[in-house]
Amino acid sequence: MNRCSPGALFAAALRGHDVELLEEAAPSRPLAAWRWMHATASDQVVLEACEGTTLDVGCGPGRMAAELTGRGVPALGIDVVPEAVAQTRARGATALERDVFDPVPGSWRTVLLADGNIGIGGDPVRLLGRAADLLEPGGKVVADLAAAGLASGVRTHWLSGRGMVSTPFTWAVVGPGEIALLAHRVGLSLERIERSGDRCFAVLRKSDDGAASTA
Repeated sequence: MNRCSPGALFAAALRGHDVELLEEAAPSRPLAAWRWMHATASDQVVLEACEGTTLDVGCGPGRMAAELTGRGVPALGIDVVPEAVAQTRARGATALERDVFDPVPGSWRTVLLADGNIGIGGDPVRLLGRAADLLEPGGKVVADLAAAGLASGVRTHWLSGRGMVSTPFTWAVVGPGEIALLAHRVGLSLERIERSGDRCFAVLRKSDDGAASTA
């Protein structure tokens, strides 16, 4: 098979092509991009936890940013995949092609890490530290956590489809039992954990004095 970037096959999945998610010592499974196209009832619960200006990190096709925009909440989606940015804009939301670790405009009241995006890059402490740096004093991170029964840890994945296989990428899985300690390491406090059906997410708060991350 030809090699490509993960982003190329993620974009193909967003355009409706069949793409598989591969993991060492685990069965392959479809990358079900349809899940990210329309906001669900549990998405609405997560969005209720967002307040004020919101940065949607790894926004994908933009359903969350578009929902916030429709509510009159100033929101910006960022994603490294051009197709994701284009689809977010087509939904009426503002989006930039941007890595969260690159310069990001603004200071935010909420940083949203939906759909397991706390796992981006395989280092949740680094990502939460970056999120804390992007927050206003007193701001919050709203982060989806792993479903019950899913083991936490760092995993290596590939994508496969259209006669191609991607280069490997790492992704972290974080459950409710780990989030308080990870947040504390970067100066965030666990405000609460909420559940909506089989979905679990955490609300993490930055102190009002705007203390810098400690990671």
